[in-house]
Amino acid sequence: MHVLLMAVAGQRCGIPVSEVREITRAVRPTSLPGAPPAIEGVIDLRGQILPVLDLRARLGLPGRPVEPSDFLVIASLGDRLAALRTDEVPGLAEVEAGALDALPNVVARGRSVAGAAKLPDGLVLIHDPARFLSEVEAQTLADALERHAPPEAGP
Repeated sequence: MHVLLMAVAGQRCGIPVSEVREITRAVRPTSLPGAPPAIEGVIDLRGQILPVLDLRARLGLPGRPVEPSDFLVIASLGDRLAALRTDEVPGLAEVEAGALDALPNVVARGRSVAGAAKLPDGLVLIHDPARFLSEVEAQTLADALERHAPPEAGP
């Protein structure tokens, strides 16, 4: 499996490359009233409105404003594309099938943690982006996006 490595507040984590659509420089998101706390807001990416997930909040780290050096990783969160804000994108890693260890439930601030990869330069927690939001958070986000969607243009 190929993994995109990300760094948030000095902590490395990764997600499967198969879930990544693109990487771009971060921009400040527009507020989305009624969204779950882990959603910083929304961005317009070439005409597509995407929620921005605050990885710091999701990983239990203190928040901070968007900086010009931040990145947005556009990834699939199950049935929805979203932007994951991260401090750095150090690169890719190849994880051998036997190098991904399941973790005990103790680690799981972690409903999104799929396992830990043993890389030559240390351990990296691999996340399943589809599990970044709970079912309730996903529904709350969908409701907020629907309430604030621009009206459809008539014929």
